[in-house]
This record gives sequence, structure tokens and C-alpha cells, in this order.
Amino acid sequence: MDKEKMVEELLEKSYRVVDFLPEQVPEGSAGQFFAVEKYYMNPERMKGFRRKFADILLKLNCYYNFSVCEAQGDVFTDNPDPEWLEGKILDNADLCVLLPEEETLVTLYRDDLYMTVYNACGSVLKRLEQLAEAEELFVR
Repeated sequence: MDKEKMVEELLEKSYRVVDFLPEQVPEGSAGQFFAVEKYYMNPERMKGFRRKFADILLKLNCYYNFSVCEAQGDVFTDNPDPEWLEGKILDNADLCVLLPEEETLVTLYRDDLYMTVYNACGSVLKRLEQLAEAEELFVR
């Protein structure tokens, strides 16, 4: 199966998110989620989140083959150079990271404080949870 088609199919699968909160804030919550979210979206704070996402993905690439493309692109780079991948993430690129053998997809968009992980199960999910925890993030 070609990678573009695999990405399209995986986007329809169940997903998890790697997030700064351990669970979704309920609608009508007494807290101030939007004020806190705005605070974290400050460019300097956002850079810290992007650094954490880069570290998770770079470490995950030690275990699994990656094919990476910009979200609106169709050119995939297989197992990209770590500096290239880190640079794209820190430059706020919208990325799709495909783990073809595991049939898992990770998406990362410039204005999000989370990564979305489609069809993660088994060893991928376990490693992702460990790596997220090391970065003080949560998989939910």
C-alpha cells in the first residue's frame, strides 16, 4: 500500500493524544482551561512543548522505521536525519509521521499543544506512554 493511502486510512482509525493534561477537561468545567491554554501557546512556552514532542519522536524512531512528510505534502522522507526532523518540529511544521510496519500515524500541527497518534497499540503504545511520561506529558 502506498504511504499516502495508508495515511488517509489511518486518519479514520481510533486515536490517542500526547497532551499536557492527563484527561480532557469536561465541558462547563469550573477551571480556566482557555486561559491556561492561551498561556501555554505563548511562543516561548510553545517552543518547550515542541522540544518535548521532538524528543519523544526522535526516541521513538530508535525503535521503529519512520516515514515523515509535511501534512499537506506528498513527499515522504524515510528515517530522516535527526537534525532535520528536530528542525521541522521546532520550526512549527505540520507533520505526519508514519510508522508503516506498525500501521501507526502521528500528526503534529503548529498550533496544537498535543500530538495525535492513530492506531497505536501494543509495543508502540507502551513505548509512547513511557516516552511521554519522561517528558512530563500524558497519553490519553
